[in-house]
Amino acid sequence: MAAFRDMEEVSQGLLSLLGANRAEAQQRRLLRRHEQVVERLLETQDEVLTAEKEVAQSLLNAKAEAHQGGVELQQLEAELQRASEEDARLKASLLYPFLCVQNSRAPASPRRPLFTLENTPGASSPGPDGVGLSRELEELKEIEADLERQEREVDEDTTVTIPSAV
Repeated sequence: MAAFRDMEEVSQGLLSLLGANRAEAQQRRLLRRHEQVVERLLETQDEVLTAEKEVAQSLLNAKAEAHQGGVELQQLEAELQRASEEDARLKASLLYPFLCVQNSRAPASPRRPLFTLENTPGASSPGPDGVGLSRELEELKEIEADLERQEREVDEDTTVTIPSAV
């Protein structure tokens, strides 16, 4: 470092003045120069220490921000997972509304069949003539016919006609 070279020069100058006539004046001058170099060295050390403290604080701040970002990322990933599950559930209920009914009070409850003897409108417990079962069978046949009609409409809507080259 330049400060150490200056100190070496000062030391050599002091040695050369010891043998000369004007040694005392030159010695005072070199001692003042030595004091200035030492003061400059101390100031530089203080500046370096201050800079190190600032860098350490900014590093701590960056680590805290990175940790907070990681926490937020985990929360967003969990939210995305829940939204994806809800999306899949809604798509399934839109594509196959006849298969199940979701309990509105408990969104995570298991799905139950739409048509059973207990919850089919107009169906009664089967009597000796089986009228309740016949009625349920007729309703299921109507639903099946309606589904086939809807499938044909969807197939017609999604069919792409490619014009042939002339």
